Amino acid sequence: MSITLTARMLRQAPRFPNQLRSVSTLSNNSHIYAFRDPKDPSSHILTFLSTEPPTPSIAIGSTSQLPPSPSSLKENPRFLPILQAVMAEHAHSDPFVQSQAAVMVSSAGFSFSQPMRRQENGSFGASDQGGYGSGGRGGFVHVYDQRRVPDFGRIPDPEDIFGSIEVDGNGQFVDGHGRYEPSGTYRICTNDGILGLSDFMRQKLVDRLKLHEAAERNRK
Repeated sequence: MSITLTARMLRQAPRFPNQLRSVSTLSNNSHIYAFRDPKDPSSHILTFLSTEPPTPSIAIGSTSQLPPSPSSLKENPRFLPILQAVMAEHAHSDPFVQSQAAVMVSSAGFSFSQPMRRQENGSFGASDQGGYGSGGRGGFVHVYDQRRVPDFGRIPDPEDIFGSIEVDGNGQFVDGHGRYEPSGTYRICTNDGILGLSDFMRQKLVDRLKLHEAAERNRK
């Protein structure tokens, strides 16, 4: 094959511009997609769904930098209520949350006989925190963001707590589902990262978002 013929074939090779997707995932959270905002080229829409174009009404929000920071993220006010609704419905079924409840019960025998006192490091014991070691009396298990997992026996930072569910003295979720209560202090993005969910909760959230997305598109 001559050089001239090869050059001609290269010039005539088909191009597929529509196949070039303007989407990537975050470097600090590979489960979150970042789409360039068609209305603002300097911004990206963040979402758990890979559908293109994205549906802004169910996105996490938009950001002027990647990865996002607390100051760059503009939250979608509709997203957090969707997330909290999923938490309320499914948190008690999350294997990670169930393991936290099991740890609470397993450490109850130790804490039950211990008076509540301040530890040498200045923190309160788990029974004072309503967390691990509630001494057979039951307590609350915090459902928290996994971008920063706290040390054993320590409660997460308020900005990392989605909410709490109640466990009785036998380690069972009260009323069967734990009566989940949102914390009111959770922040989607902190200096430690953005929205780290367990595999179980992330899938439940994605399933819910897909339902919202389908409903949005059917209305158009």
